[in-house]
Amino acid sequence: MENIWRNVASPFKYVANPFRGMQSPCDTRPATHLKRSPNMQDYIFSNDFTRNIDAMIYTCGYENCSPGHSYGPVMRNGYLVHYILEGSGIYKARGKIFRLKKEDAFLICPGELIYYRADEKTPWSYTWIGMQGVKVKSYLERTSLPENLVFHYDRDDRMRLCHEKMFEADKLPKNRDLMMNSIMYEYLFLLTQRFPGRSAAFPEKKNSYVEEALSYIESSYCDPITVQDIADHLMLNRSYLHRIFKAATGMSLQGYLLDYRLRQACILLRTTDLSVRAVAHSVSFTDPLYFSRLFHQKKGMSPSRYRKTETSTPSSPPSSPPPYLPVFF
Repeated sequence: MENIWRNVASPFKYVANPFRGMQSPCDTRPATHLKRSPNMQDYIFSNDFTRNIDAMIYTCGYENCSPGHSYGPVMRNGYLVHYILEGSGIYKARGKIFRLKKEDAFLICPGELIYYRADEKTPWSYTWIGMQGVKVKSYLERTSLPENLVFHYDRDDRMRLCHEKMFEADKLPKNRDLMMNSIMYEYLFLLTQRFPGRSAAFPEKKNSYVEEALSYIESSYCDPITVQDIADHLMLNRSYLHRIFKAATGMSLQGYLLDYRLRQACILLRTTDLSVRAVAHSVSFTDPLYFSRLFHQKKGMSPSRYRKTETSTPSSPPSSPPPYLPVFF
């Protein structure tokens, strides 16, 4: 799978620039002017999208912006929360302009045109957490954030500490993704407790159907199941299941089923010596040629090339990391 690599540093040492060997995209001063705390450590955050399909942190970091620095107009394809540590700026979304300052935060929703800019006199520094996955939308809908987009948090240090703990999680020698996700769920719980949504009646039944559909796919993807089979298993109308799944996850059930199978194929290609034909059959593709064509269409390379690329050399960060990466290939 493709990875995002971000060189970021602890946002809790207030220095000019947290990047090692490069300047922050927000900092326009010459690199020789940058200072760094001797206690600061950089880390590379890599996202393995085969591990956490339901919900995961796909990017996080810190920026100390120069006066007037702006980003956008642009659309993102994940949910991002920016929490302001110092300074001020504006955030534009849904035809509104929000003037924000220290301890304010703003939510970026996928598929929505947004723009934000640091103040000319008191430019902001902020941390961000980006979340993706089929359940993130439903989790955030338990809060008032998708409706209000901005909030203020000064009750305690818990929100700031969640950002800081993500930096600390990188020190783990293995299972870093599990720690990152545990911090994400703590973060989401904090948001639901502090900023609950208006409706007290959470649509548990609909989400239960979505959970069951996800569980059924996870246990049966190696069998030739179809969307109709999933609907029959849940004893639901296919069109109704499609609607509630799309509403909860942002993607079609058919698209998710295909994506899940290809993700499992990627794991088999990386971790086993099975032939491409055997891998195809293992994820319920009866025609290896069709599997290879579809794999190439989604990944930009053949299954054999993918295996060679992923197993012959260790992953390394690209020279210019993209600002975001799609959840599903």
